[in-house]
Amino acid sequence: MSDAFRCGYVALIGKPNTGKSTLMNALVGEKLSITAHRPQTTRHQILGIKTTEDYQCIFVDTPGIHDEKRKAIHRYMNRAATSMFDDADLICVMLDITRFNQDDEKILRRVSDYDNVLIVVNKVDRLSREDCLPRMQKISEHAPGFECVPVSALTGDNLERLERLIVERLPIGVAQFPDDQLTDKSMRFISAEIVREKLFRTLKQELPYSITVSIDHYVEEADITRISATIWVERKSQKAIVIGKSGKQLKKIGSLARTDIEHLLGGKVYLQLWVKIRADWADDEQSLAAFGYSDGSQDI
Repeated sequence: MSDAFRCGYVALIGKPNTGKSTLMNALVGEKLSITAHRPQTTRHQILGIKTTEDYQCIFVDTPGIHDEKRKAIHRYMNRAATSMFDDADLICVMLDITRFNQDDEKILRRVSDYDNVLIVVNKVDRLSREDCLPRMQKISEHAPGFECVPVSALTGDNLERLERLIVERLPIGVAQFPDDQLTDKSMRFISAEIVREKLFRTLKQELPYSITVSIDHYVEEADITRISATIWVERKSQKAIVIGKSGKQLKKIGSLARTDIEHLLGGKVYLQLWVKIRADWADDEQSLAAFGYSDGSQDI
């Protein structure tokens, strides 16, 4: 380890669907946080840990900050995101250059009193350089005193510079996690998240927002890992959509999830999925706690 070893927590915050999870996965070099082209995919704080000889960056992927407070789960996600404002060594505000709006401006105002802020302007690969420049100028005007870094988390454009700027802002200190640890989450948790990701990517309706996943059994044997998971929905009609005609939809979701879990584990997986109903779970504090949506541990 270097005599000037740096270590710190880096909060990735922003409105939904700005690419926070994609960025963390790219910086850590492993898919730890699920992604989908739907807002509010991330529901928990998830750590992604990158350790080198000179530094340990502890990235904290957070749910998107939004004004929707109708259900208890929305309030939980906002708390999970904003709780990092005071705890992080560095706040990286993620912005989508293609849709900078008043929601982003509100977040920038909320962090304006902090001095440990870096503005990360994502998705520059979607625009030409000529279109990016005036948008970057507008963002800079709303973030005076903060450095703005244009990147593409998807293509990797400018991520080396971003990582260098992040490391420079971390305090000198000892590592908080072992060198080979990549996240604070268990494979039980990650397996449930992978199943939920496949639901988000497979189902076209707004149904994913009424779905959560719990792990019933997770057993590692010599040559195979056996996982049993329950997909929870709020209504009977939603259960039929998840299962699909002759069970085809559920089989597809299970196959896609099993492939990803096997990649992470490096071995064979037997994945069994069930679909059950718990009415209005997303607006019930007791149900949220039972499914791991709490302000403490979020393992499933």
